[in-house]
Amino acid sequence: MRKFTTKDLTLAAMVAAVYTVLTVFLPIPQYQEVQFRIAECMTVLPFLFPWATPGLVVGCFLANLLGSPFVLDWIFGTLATGLACLLTAKMPNKWLAPLPPVLCNAVIVGAEIAFSVMGGFGAGFWPFYAMTALSVGLGELAVCYVLGLSLLAFLPKIGVFRALIPEQRLAAL
Repeated sequence: MRKFTTKDLTLAAMVAAVYTVLTVFLPIPQYQEVQFRIAECMTVLPFLFPWATPGLVVGCFLANLLGSPFVLDWIFGTLATGLACLLTAKMPNKWLAPLPPVLCNAVIVGAEIAFSVMGGFGAGFWPFYAMTALSVGLGELAVCYVLGLSLLAFLPKIGVFRALIPEQRLAAL
């Protein structure tokens, strides 16, 4: 594993800024039971760029801090994104790269929204959790597989981005 450089830090900071801006300022549902968070397409970036993970985690935390009505989202939404990024970086091919964000967000964010809305693990928690996990998962599926896979196809064609992709990842494309 190579060292995390100043260049990596700068690129990660740019990813954090883009994620935060896309989440906070786009006028679409991004914090409730039904979510379509466009910035989540960026969670496939660790497949190509290892330095993207810290940027995505920071960006998600800032977006949740600035916009989420659920305090638990600040912690567990960020945890879901971090875990998804770590798993995405280990995926063997680009077709599987969007799967960890879909599953992590459906399970973790679905649970924290259900817990926050229902006020705990009462009688209505599990049915509401199932609905919320499905809803969050479907939104994540659409964003990550349509937009995320498009990013994975498009970015390697741009010289400046191609130069940042490790050789073993280029082979997996």
